[in-house]
Amino acid sequence: MAEARVKARLWVDMALRMGNADGRYGAILHKGDEDSGGILVVLRGRDGLWVLSQIRTATGGAAWMRATGQAAVDQETADAYVARQRRFDPDLWVLEFDSPDGLPPFDGVIV
Repeated sequence: MAEARVKARLWVDMALRMGNADGRYGAILHKGDEDSGGILVVLRGRDGLWVLSQIRTATGGAAWMRATGQAAVDQETADAYVARQRRFDPDLWVLEFDSPDGLPPFDGVIV
């Protein structure tokens, strides 16, 4: 049986509320498809930025990948990654959160 999926806009709203409640304030940088758009999350930390991309694990579970690598990157590198991904997927949502420790405000497996 297929796993039920939450609509993208609902997930985005939930993530922003969780961030605001945790002091990890967030914003929508680019709106995607309300129902099935993919999501990129930019984390703005003390040491730079990380971009998280949604992926599926080998067993089909939801997870996040540090798409720009384990180390923080500068604004130019993060912006270039986001721009490339938006060219491939115009329905993509892009969120940004303040994240001093480089962790998202929502629960999720990071691989």
